Amino acid sequence: MKKFLLGISLVVLFSFNAIAQEYKTHKVKAGETIESIAKIYLVTPFDIYALNPDAKENLQPNIVLIIPNSRILKDPVKIETQQLLNYKSHKVKRKETLYSISKKYNITIEDIKKHNTRLYSENLQKGDKINIPRYKTVLVTSNIGNTIKKYKVLPKEGKWRVAYKFGITVAELEKLNPKMGDSLQLGEEINVPNIADNEEKIVEETSGYYTVLPKEGFFRLKIKLGLTKEELESLNPELVDSGLKEGMILKVPLDVANNIESADIKRSILIDKINNFETKRIAVMLPFRLNRIDLDSVQEVKAMIRKEDLLSISLDFHTGVLMALDSAKQLGISTKLDVFDTRAQISQVTSILRNEDFSNYDAVIGPFRADNFERAASMLKGENVPIVSPVTKPKNLYNNVFQTIPSEELLRKKMIQFVKRSTDTVSKHIFIISDSEHRAVSNLLKGEFPLAKQIFSRKDEDGKEGHYILLEDVEELFKEGLNIVFLETKNEGFVSNVSSMINGFNGVDEELEIEREIILMTTNKNKAFEGVNISNYDLSKLKFHYPSVNRAFNVEQTNSFVTRYKRVWKTEPNKYAIRGFDLTMDILLRLSTEDDLYKASNNDIETEYVENKFRYSKRIFGGFYNQAAYIVKYHELKIVDANNDF
Repeated sequence: MKKFLLGISLVVLFSFNAIAQEYKTHKVKAGETIESIAKIYLVTPFDIYALNPDAKENLQPNIVLIIPNSRILKDPVKIETQQLLNYKSHKVKRKETLYSISKKYNITIEDIKKHNTRLYSENLQKGDKINIPRYKTVLVTSNIGNTIKKYKVLPKEGKWRVAYKFGITVAELEKLNPKMGDSLQLGEEINVPNIADNEEKIVEETSGYYTVLPKEGFFRLKIKLGLTKEELESLNPELVDSGLKEGMILKVPLDVANNIESADIKRSILIDKINNFETKRIAVMLPFRLNRIDLDSVQEVKAMIRKEDLLSISLDFHTGVLMALDSAKQLGISTKLDVFDTRAQISQVTSILRNEDFSNYDAVIGPFRADNFERAASMLKGENVPIVSPVTKPKNLYNNVFQTIPSEELLRKKMIQFVKRSTDTVSKHIFIISDSEHRAVSNLLKGEFPLAKQIFSRKDEDGKEGHYILLEDVEELFKEGLNIVFLETKNEGFVSNVSSMINGFNGVDEELEIEREIILMTTNKNKAFEGVNISNYDLSKLKFHYPSVNRAFNVEQTNSFVTRYKRVWKTEPNKYAIRGFDLTMDILLRLSTEDDLYKASNNDIETEYVENKFRYSKRIFGGFYNQAAYIVKYHELKIVDANNDF
């Protein structure tokens, strides 16, 4: 019996995979409807809507639809299509509406608006003269078997470049290629719409590109990009017919694209927007591992706290959670908190979720460990319970997952954008020093800063990575004025070697009678920059810059959370206690402004607390990831915000 069920499962699985790859594309023509298109391909309108939900509200000429393959149609067929003949002029009478006019001439309201575009923004008035399109029905032969073609991915092409090139969204590209990975590989063969070569768009390096977010209209884009509807249409002529569409990739000026990250994302003060005072139910899953401790022995408990990192971190995080609940209570937000000990074991996580009803929780925080979190997220996704990863990056970003730690790629992008915003990179001297392990990062930076000089670590006598450079490698490079050095490595000795060497060139050179300013940066600040052999004095003199998930709070400034924490717990909060407070406070405030966490996590909501800030974006066919991060620097042996300048 088991073998029979297994066989059936495999058949279903392989059948699904086969069907999932059977798609065509259709470029909508004037006058076509979903019903007429469905008849062409011998599918149902429901089949088309399932793959193209936007088509219900926004069926426009030149939009590319994803069409499932018919299991019947193989040969060319004669089909009816509507061809525009001319226009009839109609003078609007009193009490006439777009609806009544559309019925009178047997056309759609959208047809009237398309040929009288001012009606998209203006109301119909008595005495207006409008164009009524007149169509004729013609028979054409349609060979629909070749609406998709194979395409080989070119160098530097990611999903958005290919999608833009063929006039579709990234989501539509992914539908055409169900087995596509997170990124495209050079030479990879993928399915794309079979459009004419002269219809393929060119990705211009002198332009920027922007992906339209959900519910974004021309008004919102005017605020965010500083471009009017007319300016966007001149850069993207297809907008005139199609209008804006979620996921659409727009061409914009390069300077606009480079500044989108910082463009008018105002800090959201959620305290002023509280309107949901229902009691919030929160679950916190932490690896206390209390089963290993004799709670009757005070000395043993103290010893375990000092020795066990997971227990210590869990306790610190938990104190921050409790402080957040107390702060929220002062705002009128009541919370029912349940805390579960995962014991850092997948089996224990599974047991907790099976034995407890989690369907009524507004949010679940944790577990800490990535494998434990993966199990919890996968078990809760069926009930659509929001689960928040507090200190690790999830293995899978399911629809119900909130990733609070920004990815390395996002941090690197923010560092690059910071440099581009803060200085004229054309006239300044930029150097990229790396070991061979980070050659890919070095090449990426070289692509962003074409005039930069690349320097790689020396090899030892055996040809192995030496993790050092010599004075002669850099002494002729540093010029008068500003010199920016990227250092990309995970080797502590290499950091020590480079930072001490380049600091010797920093400042006034009396022999040459010039003054240099050398700023050290990295796109990934790891433990190599914190080792015992690293001079914080050198890093401070070099104004060491790096992207960071959090910032260090200023102990010299009064902070209500820190003051209260010291009063309650008789010690200063560490980064885990602050993380617990910031994250829990953010969740409670978001839940108090909307019905659920999903609705309260739009991309234009950015919050900031003691050391952390949060701005979530939703991945297509996935969950939410935090896009907010800091650029910090060493200044007088302290770590401070870089504040968009050097």
